Formats: sequence, C-alpha cells, structure tokens
Amino acid sequence: MNSLLLTPPIAFLIILSVSIAVSFSFSKLSFKGKKKSEESGDSYACGEDLYDHMAQPDYSNFFPFAFFFTLAHVGTLIIATVPIETIKSFDMAVVYIIGIIVGLSILFRK
Repeated sequence: MNSLLLTPPIAFLIILSVSIAVSFSFSKLSFKGKKKSEESGDSYACGEDLYDHMAQPDYSNFFPFAFFFTLAHVGTLIIATVPIETIKSFDMAVVYIIGIIVGLSILFRK
C-alpha cells in the first residue's frame, strides 16, 4: 500500500488536493475590503493620470550586448574547462573558438 502512495500520479493528486484545501481554508481567513474603488483596475503609473507621454524603453542596443555577453562568457567557460590532456576535447575547444569568432564577426559587421 505504501508503494502505491509513492507513485508520481497518486503523490501529485495527494499534494494537489492538500494544497487546494489549504488555499480554500486560508481564503476564508483572508482580509477582504468592504468596497472596490473605481480606479482599482487601472495600472499604476507613478501617480500620473496620463501616461502616454512616458518614456518608452528602446532595447535595440540591449540585444547585441546580450549576444556578446553570451558569446564571451559561455565560450570562456567551455574553453577554460577543457582538459589539456585529451586531443578530442582540444578539437571541441577549437570548434568553440571558431564559433565565437564567427559570432563576433556577425555581431560587429557594419
């Protein structure tokens, strides 16, 4: 009987039912406001009534930086952890170096 309770579907159903029961019981104890205001559904805009004029962020410079960051750090991590003793892993490091060079040449072409 114990092994049946430990199977993933049965354990999932037990945990799901316990979490639903706890959520339902705590919802009865939670604080509820007396009435909702008219503006409760509006998004918060730092006290501004009209937020159409607010700054719109431009991510066009972020993506090349993120691509460079990924190339530099993942390439460095892979190359630094390659053991020197094996030839096969050295070939993999060379492939990563070539991939980094190709990626950086694509990034900095203009």
